[in-house]
Amino acid sequence: MVDAQQDVKKDRPVYRNIGLAQLIKYRLPWAGKVSILHRISGAVMFLLLPFILYLFDQSLASELSYQQFQAITSNILVKLVCLGLIWCFLHHFCAGIRYLLLDLEIGVEKSEANRSAIFVFCIGVALTAVVGLKMFGLY
Repeated sequence: MVDAQQDVKKDRPVYRNIGLAQLIKYRLPWAGKVSILHRISGAVMFLLLPFILYLFDQSLASELSYQQFQAITSNILVKLVCLGLIWCFLHHFCAGIRYLLLDLEIGVEKSEANRSAIFVFCIGVALTAVVGLKMFGLY
């Protein structure tokens, strides 16, 4: 009778009350990091949508507004915000393709999922670097 109770206790899920100190020590797998970044990038794109639409409107309204658009986007701070938005889009896009493949049960094994998460993160950063180099006129 006692053995049956011990087996039940061993099979129960463990609740971990993770505080800030424990959160720093907890190592989230790459798939979890990419998932959180996917959510953050989607939220940032949604929240900065008015800024994007304003810039788009400024670039298309007239020749004078296009000159204003160029003046706004020549500011280094605006360029950095735009580069952040570009990373958000590229990461969200690449991670979205990864999730579509996972929905099709392609790459669901733990090692494959970890590898694809690292790949998505690296591709997002590499594509952002290429666009950033072009944006800042380095090539």
